[in-house]
Amino acid sequence: MIICRSNNQLSTLVFVTLLALAIVAAVSYASTGLSLLSLPASPLSWRWPSSTNFIPSFNLNQTPSSPPPLNPKTALYSMFNCDSDSCKKQNGKMNKLVSKLIKELEDETMLRRNKKRDKKLEKVEAELAGARVAMRDAAGKRNSSLSSPLNDPDYVPNGNIYRNAYLFHRSYLLMEKLFKVYIYEEGEPPLFHKGPTFDIYSMEGVFLNLIEKDPNFRISDPDRAHVYFLPFSVTMILNYLFDPVIRDKAVLERVIGDYVHMVSSRYPYWNQSLGSNHFMLACHDWGPRASWSVHSLYFTSIRLLCNANTSEYFNPRKDASIPQINLHRGEPAMVPGGLPASNRTTLAFFAGGQFHGKIRPLLFQHWKEKDEDILVYNRVPNNVSYHEMMQTSRFCLCPSGYEVASPRIVEAIYAECVPVLISQNYVLPFSDVLNWDAFSVRVSVSEIPNLKRILLGISDDEYTRLQENVKRVQRHFLVNNPAKRYDIYHMILHSLWLRRLNLHIYG
Repeated sequence: MIICRSNNQLSTLVFVTLLALAIVAAVSYASTGLSLLSLPASPLSWRWPSSTNFIPSFNLNQTPSSPPPLNPKTALYSMFNCDSDSCKKQNGKMNKLVSKLIKELEDETMLRRNKKRDKKLEKVEAELAGARVAMRDAAGKRNSSLSSPLNDPDYVPNGNIYRNAYLFHRSYLLMEKLFKVYIYEEGEPPLFHKGPTFDIYSMEGVFLNLIEKDPNFRISDPDRAHVYFLPFSVTMILNYLFDPVIRDKAVLERVIGDYVHMVSSRYPYWNQSLGSNHFMLACHDWGPRASWSVHSLYFTSIRLLCNANTSEYFNPRKDASIPQINLHRGEPAMVPGGLPASNRTTLAFFAGGQFHGKIRPLLFQHWKEKDEDILVYNRVPNNVSYHEMMQTSRFCLCPSGYEVASPRIVEAIYAECVPVLISQNYVLPFSDVLNWDAFSVRVSVSEIPNLKRILLGISDDEYTRLQENVKRVQRHFLVNNPAKRYDIYHMILHSLWLRRLNLHIYG
């Protein structure tokens, strides 16, 4: 069996951080074509920016390129550069682990060399191969007169809020027609098959509830599935088993490690693919740490994470960023809407913890009580409504806190307030499909002192375009129960679908 992932040119910085790609390249070189892992080109390819200020994202527009030649004199796994002793210790551990994984994969390659081909797996891959061809054909038509809108009774994606509206639509319709998810039934609530449906980690529970009740995508026959869901909730594991006094984080390793061991012992699918067609979903800050408890889950499986931080080895080639939404218990859902551009009286607004992370203290230093046009609060005054302030502000500031994700991004979109993204190393949700520059403003941390000048430099016409695009993109961030086509649940599934298309498994 050979697993193949798509490849494209990587910038030096991204190449250093993406360990999964490095493992794939190393094994491919070491086993001279017989390895479990290799890197051919694919109809779907990634664009990696040369600028470190630009966040890498899946690009449906780009023509695929051939993989770069392997250099036997170059280390094919990452050697990390860092100054602190703790960083050196951590990265040394990772390099040691990568070397161990390479050896294990080489040994597994030789064991499987003469085994019979898996006909059921080949049938599944044949379905995906047809989808790849259809998408490649759609990509070829995007600039021709043939790229007319596809028939769709509900919605036809169009406009510059998408990287390629026609190709996204084609991909989405193929997903609805073909994509099947198998959910392991092992494990008991509340740690498994249940998650929070309110507060800041609510997407864990929302997705779990919707996918388990979905007759369109959930399948009971695992031999016909394209992906396999590990239905644990990181938030629930920590809520029920984590002792705040002892603070033993190894509880994640024990629970998730035991669970993966159980499903890999009972079923052939994890070992069949080295976990690469399995996925987890976590919105808790410790989601990345939870996946580290099983190294194959960390390096090869698909991780759907709110905390999509490339500095913590989030890998956009196989992992997907999902939105963080703060659903409040006992309160009605925030109804999308706000004032038109001409009636928005506040230039920019933010309210949140001042010392939450490294970016917000800088924002408060330069703008708290410094300017009547930019309102920055640690807590909103008693006579001020947080949501009304968002609905009456032109721009809503969305700085990262301790983690890169912020629920304010979706809150701003609901309030039809143009999000101002101030973050580092954050891969934005659905950025494989959505063109965030069409409905948001990005401000680097170094530009925080110039925030007012930057925002005033946006003309009224440009602002109107941005706000209109915010309204148009709302449908992709709405939480519906039952789910509706093109909403946040289906966009998460589409992100998963694209990563599965980027993975080739030969039986």
